[in-house]
Amino acid sequence: MLAIVGFVESTYLTAEHFRGEIPPCTIVTGCETVLTSKYSTVAGIPVALFGALYYLFLAILAVLFLDKKQTSILRLIARVTPLGFLASAFFVYLQVFVIKEICVYCMTSAVISTMLFLIGIYIIKLIKIRV
Repeated sequence: MLAIVGFVESTYLTAEHFRGEIPPCTIVTGCETVLTSKYSTVAGIPVALFGALYYLFLAILAVLFLDKKQTSILRLIARVTPLGFLASAFFVYLQVFVIKEICVYCMTSAVISTMLFLIGIYIIKLIKIRV
């Protein structure tokens, strides 16, 4: 479920980027600054698109696990989640220390990727206990 929420949010930000729109920022005021900064794209591709693909990949893996019940799929999920966590940590660093503005959408994604990472750690510990 978390991966789906992350996918929806990242897809929304990606769509808004390509539409040339900035989503409204209700809790904090830095969304426009962050979402239009030089750090918001890589080679012209919005960072949100990479996030959407990451979350979609995790959601697909979760569905595969529910269908196949293979621990190898769980292991893959657990091994992929550190990538999202590290990317989110880097983007939070950029927001706080470089851009000096906060984007509520970006922080929501960071919370989701952190939760997925913690679940990944739990999965690894659970699998090791059962093996």
